[in-house]
Amino acid sequence: MSATDRTLSIDGAVFSLFPSYVRGVVLAVDVKNGPSSPELVGLLREAEKGVAEKADAAGLPAHPRIASWREAYKTLGVKPNDFRPSIEAMARRVVRGQQIPSISALVDIGNVLSLRHLVPAGAHAIDVVTGDLELRRATGDEEFVPFGSTEMEHPDPGEVIFVEGKTVVTRRWSWRQANHTLTLPETTAIELNVDALPPVGRGEVEAIGAEAIDLIRRFCGGRLGFRILDRENPRISLTLPGSA
Repeated sequence: MSATDRTLSIDGAVFSLFPSYVRGVVLAVDVKNGPSSPELVGLLREAEKGVAEKADAAGLPAHPRIASWREAYKTLGVKPNDFRPSIEAMARRVVRGQQIPSISALVDIGNVLSLRHLVPAGAHAIDVVTGDLELRRATGDEEFVPFGSTEMEHPDPGEVIFVEGKTVVTRRWSWRQANHTLTLPETTAIELNVDALPPVGRGEVEAIGAEAIDLIRRFCGGRLGFRILDRENPRISLTLPGSA
């Protein structure tokens, strides 16, 4: 991976609709991924228990941290019962008694954070990314190969997508990830997003970012940094100081 001046940005059209939206980004390089330790799996099970204590399946759509994403989807013309926001889909599995499988340390850390705080949080491998990453609205000609599939599809015009050029990394904001930037056992560099709509604000995003850094440092090592994107600061560098 060449340490060029790659960036991650959010297009102004997203902030025009959602001016209070905040994305925290944890950058982690020289990490060692792999199977989670028993301690980390234990943290995942604790996080599941915490969700089950907060709500049942019937009450999840009304939970403020999930309702905000459902309303955002409706604003974008997406039916949230047909395409559930990722945090709602995960929480529904948990409150119905299903365990979230342990995938790898970096993936599990994202799931721990998501469940602890009921926010979308997940990592993308950036050691496979050569261009800039952007969160923007789709034109409809971008290409997306969903996780677990080899079939290419196109996003709907106007939906919010996370892209590298015209390669879609995530559809419908946080709904489904592509194969392209999956966090794999051999992954050595990631950016981990923490997405927030009110009632979750910048201060809590910063706290979750600090928590993410602590977990990654404990279980995966590496060099770490944290950035915030918001309406006033819509672009960051994906290069940590000192990267070659």
